[in-house]
Amino acid sequence: MAQEIDHSLLTRIAEALERLAPPKPREPGLEGTSAFVWHAAPPELEPVPNVNRVELSLLRGIDLTRDILIENTGRFARGLPANNALLWGARGMGKSSLVKAAHHAINEQTDGILKLVEIHREDIESLPVLMNIIRKNPDYRFIVFCDDLSFDADDTSYKSLKAALDGGIEGRPSNMIFYATSNRRHLLPRDMIENERSTAINPSEAVQEKVSLSDRFGLWLGFHNCSQDEFLEMIAGYAAHYGLKADAGTLRSGAIEWQATRGSRSGRVAWQYIQDLAGRLGQKLE
Repeated sequence: MAQEIDHSLLTRIAEALERLAPPKPREPGLEGTSAFVWHAAPPELEPVPNVNRVELSLLRGIDLTRDILIENTGRFARGLPANNALLWGARGMGKSSLVKAAHHAINEQTDGILKLVEIHREDIESLPVLMNIIRKNPDYRFIVFCDDLSFDADDTSYKSLKAALDGGIEGRPSNMIFYATSNRRHLLPRDMIENERSTAINPSEAVQEKVSLSDRFGLWLGFHNCSQDEFLEMIAGYAAHYGLKADAGTLRSGAIEWQATRGSRSGRVAWQYIQDLAGRLGQKLE
């Protein structure tokens, strides 16, 4: 009887421990889907059937950075050495749009072998779990993408990202690359870096600890505010692509007035003007 009681107690303990254990990642269905969103809790790759993206030909004023990222992505898709990439700089100049467009362009050339996985900033600490899933799917190649990546002064999760990009003992999976966009070149606020310099016992070592995260990215691609000519070129490209019924003079004067009221010029501002114009013309953007 005592043995039966002990066995029953052990069974209940085992069941309780199993309930407390973190859930195992669900096996992803990768076939037929090219883009996913990573969820940390429970760990899961959620398929994205329709990616919100812009055609590569519509991204203007970023020719050099476009070509570099396309070449890097193409090498990675073909199994050749390639670098993690940090796209940093001015807001609204097409950083995240370029990542999605580059993925689509290269994926069409490689029979769907390239998968785009978006990881949210708050889920960065779960990156090792995602890397294990990627490692177990060697038939595909994965771009792990974090949009608007940055860290606050009291945030230490950047250390998790540094360790993950270095790969720890196992190393980063050979079929994974990491792309990130940020308004900051070093991903950390300047006052945070300056504060470390002024208060640390060894200022240079403290600052190096903060800025070394960016060193994990082999490619630093800078995006800068566009000129008026580049802005008007973006407008003309969108108008031609969507067949908007507006003559060149009206398009130009309207675009200049629009950017003046916004106080800025960027790809995002150009797209907002095109949306406004299409609405006033009664045309759909399809």
